[in-house]
Amino acid sequence: MGQGLTANLSPRKLAVLTAIVEEYVSSGEPVSSQAVVRSAGGEIVGLSSATIRNLMVDLSEAGLLEQPHTSAGRIPTASGFRVYVERLRGGNPALTEQSRVVIDQQLQGIGSTQGFLERTSSVLAALSSGVGVALASARISDQLEHIYFSRLGGGRIMAVVVTRPGVVRDRMLTVGSDLAVAELEAAASYLNENFRGWTLDAIREELGHRIETERSEYQQLLSRVKELWKQALPAGETVVQTVYVDGVANLVGSHADRDRLRAMMQALEAKQHLVDLLNAYIDAQQKSVRVVFDLEEYAPGMEGLVLVAAPATIGGETRGALAVIGPQRMQYEQTMGAVSYVAQLFDRMLHAGNPTERP
Repeated sequence: MGQGLTANLSPRKLAVLTAIVEEYVSSGEPVSSQAVVRSAGGEIVGLSSATIRNLMVDLSEAGLLEQPHTSAGRIPTASGFRVYVERLRGGNPALTEQSRVVIDQQLQGIGSTQGFLERTSSVLAALSSGVGVALASARISDQLEHIYFSRLGGGRIMAVVVTRPGVVRDRMLTVGSDLAVAELEAAASYLNENFRGWTLDAIREELGHRIETERSEYQQLLSRVKELWKQALPAGETVVQTVYVDGVANLVGSHADRDRLRAMMQALEAKQHLVDLLNAYIDAQQKSVRVVFDLEEYAPGMEGLVLVAAPATIGGETRGALAVIGPQRMQYEQTMGAVSYVAQLFDRMLHAGNPTERP
């Protein structure tokens, strides 16, 4: 929709729309024709206030601007923001040198997927004043580095699985009997000593084989190990995902309506919703940052929010996703540039192993 509308807009109308979006993002107030004249550049230099008003009427009739009150100026609609974003995408959104330096300093020296993505959520939240989200994905073809079981009582156990790419996944398990700490330690030791470096799917298959062939005294231990592993990585699960979120409080000042804000907070705090959201909209085939409007169509609590995201890849293989979720009134160029730069840095640092080199 955005690209089609952009193609149908004259350079003057596109310039007026751009000026209105940027002024509105900066001030938060409806934009008047006089304000556009004051910020005039490019195609609208020298145009009168009356001419600007006529162009604003045309943009309103096209559904790109709206007028909150009869005597007020104009503000961009969701479609207007889309056109603005498409224009930025066509020109490769820029990131200030200061922001690059901040990102480099915050992420320098991190050598694992887990550590990078965990830090990324807070870095993106700080730079965008929105919600920073990072999704880490471990595949069953990844190799086991370490596993740990923690007894919580009541038949509940916390399993922590660490894979060679550096992804850590914790999962709550429920077992029929309340296993003792010593039994859990024995199960973890067996897995770590026998299967470190094995792929996750190969471990599942080998455990089934060993139960059938090992001596009887190992049967109880192996059965326990197999049951714990089965719950930690269920059959049929090909990707294990962990999501990190930071900066939810940044939205408090962006939405005055308490009910909407409460629904928004609940949607953002339900991390599985964020995992599903990123999986629905982001894929490894993307070559640039994607901006998604109308998130309420996916989750009603996200009405008025925008997703700016990119896949996190290492050597062309997807290892997660990086994103910012914020209000429509956000600094799009800064946010898109930050997400794009961090995604590039992720590949360079963890694939090429050179955290200081820049594109």
